[in-house]
Amino acid sequence: MAKWVRQGIPCRASLGECREAIIEKGGKSDFIRTDITKPNEVEEMIDKTIDTFGSLNILFNNAGVNCDEKKMPDVSFEEWQHVMDININGVFLGMKHAIPYMEPGSSIINTASIAGIKGQKLVSAYSASKSSVIALTKTAATEHGRQNIRVNAIAPGIIDTKMTDDWKETDKWPILSKANALRRVGQPEEIANAVLFLASDESSFITGETLVIDGGTLNL
Repeated sequence: MAKWVRQGIPCRASLGECREAIIEKGGKSDFIRTDITKPNEVEEMIDKTIDTFGSLNILFNNAGVNCDEKKMPDVSFEEWQHVMDININGVFLGMKHAIPYMEPGSSIINTASIAGIKGQKLVSAYSASKSSVIALTKTAATEHGRQNIRVNAIAPGIIDTKMTDDWKETDKWPILSKANALRRVGQPEEIANAVLFLASDESSFITGETLVIDGGTLNL
């Protein structure tokens, strides 16, 4: 996994583009389109992964959605449920179906957010879901530590991804884009490198932790 990022495959590439690039470089790759809110589809994804590669050693639960800015009384239950289904239920389902296949030395990385640490106004569902990811990560790490399965989370700040594209069109962007100690937006590759570290044996004594990758936002 690490060498494909380091050999220059863009982090914004589509799954199909990533697959083709890895194959061209001599690797083995595939992707399975999955609705992570549906237990049967997640289970099928894990089964197909085992069938294709023979084992499962790394799980990166990275799918997520944001929500419209609203005060809590104005958030509909449907909006709340949509965010929870993807951001926390998807993480739970991924771990539930992957862990039984994982061997000692395997690693799980879950994507949380600094909003799950400090809370963020006007996005109650998002903040709550990401806080839940952190708690679920700690629980899974405790439950499966004796199997030598490590479970960690990352908590990014503002990263230059499709999730932030709409923000660039608002008058808040000049402030948001520099609202950290480094005074810049994070890049997807900087998240990928942190995930690669947690997935590798270089982090073999780290579990149950949340790695903050925010350019120093929480320190301000």
